Amino acid sequence: MLRFIGFYDYTVILTYLSLVSAILGMMFAGDGNFSAAIWCLVASGVCDAFDGTVARSKKNRTEDEKAFGIQLDSLCDVVSFGVFPAYLCYCMGVKGILGVAILCLYGICAVIRLAFFNVEEAKRQKTEGGSNKVYRGLPVTSISLILPPVSLLRFLLTGKTFCVLLHILMGAVAFLFVWDVPIKKPDMTKLLCRR
Repeated sequence: MLRFIGFYDYTVILTYLSLVSAILGMMFAGDGNFSAAIWCLVASGVCDAFDGTVARSKKNRTEDEKAFGIQLDSLCDVVSFGVFPAYLCYCMGVKGILGVAILCLYGICAVIRLAFFNVEEAKRQKTEGGSNKVYRGLPVTSISLILPPVSLLRFLLTGKTFCVLLHILMGAVAFLFVWDVPIKKPDMTKLLCRR
């Protein structure tokens, strides 16, 4: 009988879909189809917004399943909201020494943010139940809300001006990932149940 490592149930489906969307988005970005890539970033963000709610809906999760979910979510987030946006911005013109340095800084700050989240979440889960009510620093998933509207400006601005804007945006977001400021977390269950 074949055996596989990991946990396989409905609680991780949205996390995997977020990752698949990011991989497809990188392929679109590499081909120069930035509109499709941006939609993939949005799809990744939507999947990530609800994956925690779906995971918590399974009441009999073991401690190992919870820990696996936390690690899996952050690993997928590194790709979806760290590597993918950096690569997308590179393809859209954030290049040269300064541009590459900013994108590398963005990636490093995203990883720091996610690693810090894992440490804090593991500690929190030992003493509390449910989900966290406050973020410390800007969540990496926020790039899926920030970059899409900014990308629309490429149709209104000159190529050089848009590129400068992307440099500033990615540098600022990188800083916000690691800035220790409390940000209230939206309650996704209220969004789902609102009539």
